[in-house]
Amino acid sequence: MHVNWEGKEYVFEKPMLVSRLLQELDVSQEGHLVVANNRLVTEDHRLGADDNVKVIRVVSGG
Repeated sequence: MHVNWEGKEYVFEKPMLVSRLLQELDVSQEGHLVVANNRLVTEDHRLGADDNVKVIRVVSGG
């Protein structure tokens, strides 16, 4: 799968859960959203080897 995170491209050869991908990238599940093939997915979603994935940091403020 092709993963875009903070302007960098990563390639992972095998399928994995979103939660595992976030562990691999060393980012928190609470502070990030994952979009796979233009669709928001949850941490228990299985990403396929052919997926295009974008990890987005959640920003909050007041």
